[in-house]
Amino acid sequence: MRHRIAAASAAALVCLVGTTGVAAAQPSSLYAPSALVFTIAQGDDAATSTVVRASTLSCAPTALGTHPDPQAACAALNATGGALDRLLAAPNPDRACPMHYAPVTVTADGVWKGSRVAWKHTFSNACVMSATLNGNAVFSF
Repeated sequence: MRHRIAAASAAALVCLVGTTGVAAAQPSSLYAPSALVFTIAQGDDAATSTVVRASTLSCAPTALGTHPDPQAACAALNATGGALDRLLAAPNPDRACPMHYAPVTVTADGVWKGSRVAWKHTFSNACVMSATLNGNAVFSF
């Protein structure tokens, strides 16, 4: 019986000594990372197009970045659940756009709520882009 108590005490001591040097893994934030870079470029290939405008946006824990209205952009992204295709609306039928081809490509790259995002969409021209996005805050920069 005495040997069992000694063995249990020794095992407990080894456990205590072994755990004092181990740091507990702590999350760096309570929020999953959400940081995106948005671009608007002239051309139909995001890799070779000329970037006309770009903006950064971080939505957690607060909305900030170079975007002119980060709160509205984060609210729009939250409303779509981060599905950027849902930002594209049917073009306004009362808005007439010229039928010339001058492609404009919009992109979003980064992380949304911990998931990698690499999204792009090409419009036939800037007027069609504006009509399709209907003033959505995400690409209003």
